[in-house]
Amino acid sequence: MTHKMKYYSTNGKADRATLHEAVVKGLASDKGLFMPETIKRLPDAFFDGIQDLSFQEIAYKVADAFFGEDVPADTLKQIVYDTLSFDCPVVKVTDNIYSLELFHGPTLAFKDVGARFMARLLGYFIRQEGSRQVNVLVATSGDTGSAVANGFLGVEGIHVYVLYPKGKVSAIQECQFTTLGQNITALEVDGVFDDCQALVKNAFMDEELNRHMKLTSANSINVARFLPQAFYYFHAYAQMKRQGKADELVICVPSGNFGNITAGLFGKVMGLPVKRFIAANNANDIFYNYLQTGEYHPRASVQTIANAMDVGDPSNFARIYDLYKGSHAAIAAEISGATYTDRQIAQTVKDCYAQTGYLLDPHGACGFRALCEGLREGECGVFLETAHPAKFKSTVEGIIGEPVAVPEKLAAFMKGEKKSIPMSNRFEDFKAFLMKE
Repeated sequence: MTHKMKYYSTNGKADRATLHEAVVKGLASDKGLFMPETIKRLPDAFFDGIQDLSFQEIAYKVADAFFGEDVPADTLKQIVYDTLSFDCPVVKVTDNIYSLELFHGPTLAFKDVGARFMARLLGYFIRQEGSRQVNVLVATSGDTGSAVANGFLGVEGIHVYVLYPKGKVSAIQECQFTTLGQNITALEVDGVFDDCQALVKNAFMDEELNRHMKLTSANSINVARFLPQAFYYFHAYAQMKRQGKADELVICVPSGNFGNITAGLFGKVMGLPVKRFIAANNANDIFYNYLQTGEYHPRASVQTIANAMDVGDPSNFARIYDLYKGSHAAIAAEISGATYTDRQIAQTVKDCYAQTGYLLDPHGACGFRALCEGLREGECGVFLETAHPAKFKSTVEGIIGEPVAVPEKLAAFMKGEKKSIPMSNRFEDFKAFLMKE
């Protein structure tokens, strides 16, 4: 083994960590987010022949650049191949706009990729150290909870606590993490997503609690959750290249906590030939305003029909800021922004369905619309369709005025019995609960 990759904190005050430490801790001791010291550039030859490789082959190559120094090759290959037990196809919507469908995994959302990878990597590290149980705390506005819970379901030595805002996630999403049982506990918090995130962050900072139990995070702040999301950007490029459409490629990412687009930006630093990125926001337009003004002003999130993007202080902004050394000009050169109201999102879902027969979910709709409005002459666009429209069944049905078929995988969750524990949004209550566990 060569020297191991080190991870530093975006706040710059914590010690360098190994991958193992970064994954098990989640957040650095100075509350910053971990970043790899170097991002390896992949050889030109890889991109020259990428169209002939399978999704797993491409992903293993990318994973090796990130994690190869820390995880034996056969183990890493196994983790990657197990993670990607489903495809992420690129589907044509209009002549120059394609949908990267990220909803073919177990919970029908893009987070399945990161969650499955992280569960397997964390499982490997825990076996390595033969340690006591690790407890994963995850705050969710909908999809993260289900992806993480299902990714970790039955993984030995790990218990998952999912915190979600009462009454603020869709019924289908709720079923996907409250009906699992086994090593998954769902906590229904009297508050909003930001309260859930605050409870999780405070838990990591509480010394007494950390002495009592080993805690880690599976939100996109964890490097093992967000880095694997780079895999499907490379795969999308390969698929577009096969069709001769990759020369002027623009990728549009519906953005909430900004982990997804950050993974794409890492891909670009690794040499992925994407011309530029577009970050599509709903009414929570904090990043959009930053691009316009150069000033970052987080504020309380507002509720929209694209609920997974209802984030008022995106965690991963710190990583983007760090990646471009705080240069607003560099960030604005690489990423443009868009922001849409609920009315515009609904109109987009309706028009796209009427004109092309392609059914968007409210998040993908932000991505599709931004490409419709923002592509320049000669460019080709890919937007990330981050979840299946049936996950937002009543919203989408209300927009198009006809029933949305529920895929078999999703219907199976709906049959389960909901079990959750009510929780206030006060940290003292949450801590008292965990101290008894």
